[in-house]
Amino acid sequence: MSETPDLKRIIQCGLTDAVEAIGERWSFLILRGAFNGLVHFEEFQQTLGIARNILANRLARLVEKGILDRSPSAEDRRRVNYRLTDKGEALLPVLVALRQWGHTWGEAPGCGPVLIDLRDGKPLRDMRVEAHDGRPVRIGDLSWFEPGPEAAVVDADAPGSSRPEPQEAQAAENHS
Repeated sequence: MSETPDLKRIIQCGLTDAVEAIGERWSFLILRGAFNGLVHFEEFQQTLGIARNILANRLARLVEKGILDRSPSAEDRRRVNYRLTDKGEALLPVLVALRQWGHTWGEAPGCGPVLIDLRDGKPLRDMRVEAHDGRPVRIGDLSWFEPGPEAAVVDADAPGSSRPEPQEAQAAENHS
C-alpha cells in the first residue's frame, strides 16, 4: 500500500470495531458453531468443550454486539436459543476466509473437511479481495483514500455512483 495517511486515522477504521466484537478464539468458534446449526448453550458447551462461565460471557457479548439473537426456545421455555442475526450472517465471508487461510497456512495444512456448495457439491473458491469491477487486487494495488467531511461512503456498485481513481485521490491529498 502506498501513501499511508496518518496512522491514528487508520486505527479508527472498522477493523477496531470488528476485533472488539469478535476478535478472540472462543467467539470465532462459537460463530462457527452457530453457522453449523448449534443453537442451545449445552450444544455449544459440549461441542466446543468450553468452560460454562467463558461460554456465557462470550454468548452475552455476541448478543450485546447484535451478532447473535437470544430468545426462549419454542419447545422448552426453560432453554434459550442463540441464532445469528443478519449482522452475524454477514460474518460468513470472514469465517470462510480465516478457515481457508488456516487450511493453507496452519500447522496442519490441507487437513479436515472441505466446505462445499450444497447445490453442486463443489468446494468453494478461495476468498479474495476484489476491486469494484471484480478483478482481484493484491496489497500493492491498494492505497488509502480519506474522503472529505462532506463525502459520504458510496457503494461503487450502485447505479450512478463512483469512487475517485487512486491518482485522483492522490492529487486531492496533495492539494489539501
